[in-house]
Amino acid sequence: MKVGADRTRSTKAMLAPLTPAILLGSAPQAENIPLAMLAVFGSAKLFAEIFERLKQPGIVGEILAGVLIGPGVLGWIHPNQVLTALAELGVMFLLFRVGLEVRASELVRIGRTASLVAILGVAIPFVTGWAIMRLWGEPCLESRFVGAAMVATSVGITAQVLAAMGLLQHRASRIILAAAVIDDVLGLIVLAVVSSMARGSLNIAELALTAVAAIAFTLIVATWGTRAMGRVVPSLKQRLHAGEVQFNLAMVVLFGLGVLAMYAGVAAIIGAFLAGVALSESLEHRVHDFAHGVSELLVPFFLAGIGLNVDLAVFKSADALLLVLVIFVAAVITKVAGCGLGAARMGWADAMRVGVGMAPRGEVGMVVAQIGLSLGVVSDRAYGVVVFMSVATTLIAPPLLKLTYRSVPPQGTSKQEYTLG
Repeated sequence: MKVGADRTRSTKAMLAPLTPAILLGSAPQAENIPLAMLAVFGSAKLFAEIFERLKQPGIVGEILAGVLIGPGVLGWIHPNQVLTALAELGVMFLLFRVGLEVRASELVRIGRTASLVAILGVAIPFVTGWAIMRLWGEPCLESRFVGAAMVATSVGITAQVLAAMGLLQHRASRIILAAAVIDDVLGLIVLAVVSSMARGSLNIAELALTAVAAIAFTLIVATWGTRAMGRVVPSLKQRLHAGEVQFNLAMVVLFGLGVLAMYAGVAAIIGAFLAGVALSESLEHRVHDFAHGVSELLVPFFLAGIGLNVDLAVFKSADALLLVLVIFVAAVITKVAGCGLGAARMGWADAMRVGVGMAPRGEVGMVVAQIGLSLGVVSDRAYGVVVFMSVATTLIAPPLLKLTYRSVPPQGTSKQEYTLG
């Protein structure tokens, strides 16, 4: 019996390194990282291929792959620092690549419409989210955080869909990208206000300084970044010779503006997007190819990472299930109606495209809820509601975008040819 027991223990010890749930916990060991990357990347691309063959956006498959292999279903993989870092890099490179296809002059030209879209797309969801939670009898501070989570827009999701469809140059697409940048600044201010209230003190001067720094950073880079890079990049290209000079410079600008964006109070992905915009007219197409290659590697970690955060325990009671459904429906309607109203002068079709494009909350909504949870003002139930809302709005946005853009021909090819050699 002892020999049999020892043999059983030995067999389990041999099989343990092959068990995904053991390998991919919250603190994976260095030797397990390749398996974690294989599981996430491989499953994301497999599901993307399946969905593409079903004539559905592959991005939906990549997110659902995260749901399937994550703690919500199979429990093979849990969010951890490595996967989070890869996801953050993925969305940074995605927004950088999108920025390379956008001209600063276009963003400035549509600034008024984009500002109105962003303002209405922040005010209406915030008030609605707060009101729903209050009607449900939840505390005022918690209601404010849920409202703040409903304010957020995950532009990375929409940008990925529009890039795959070859529609980044469409008028509505440019409005979405510009409005998302402004939305991030406004969302930052809302989050700063509700966080200060949660801490028990509201420092108006500090909030005003944060808002001014965020707005100034965005305006300066968007207005003068392209002109500055147009002079700096050619000059440095002639003086430097190590490796891929333009790509190296692009990476310095990408991460540099990402850091400055964080110090200015906005998300690093906004700095990445503005870096792409600033370099859009001064880089050779070869650099676009490299950026595309890197984003193809990293973006699946961002998309699957959203799915990894789904917690099905939020459905354990009928009351919670009803709250989830109400918040989800309100999150979609308030963004579509609010942002669509801001873009009404463009016509009904483009207004719908803008509204749908601003609907996904993605990782941004989850970050807001996480801050509220860490401050002790958001309950586990409310956090689960926000996470589900964030994932569900992210899942529904790609097919809705495909539907609203169905009559628009690609402006360029949706399947671009990239050469790295």
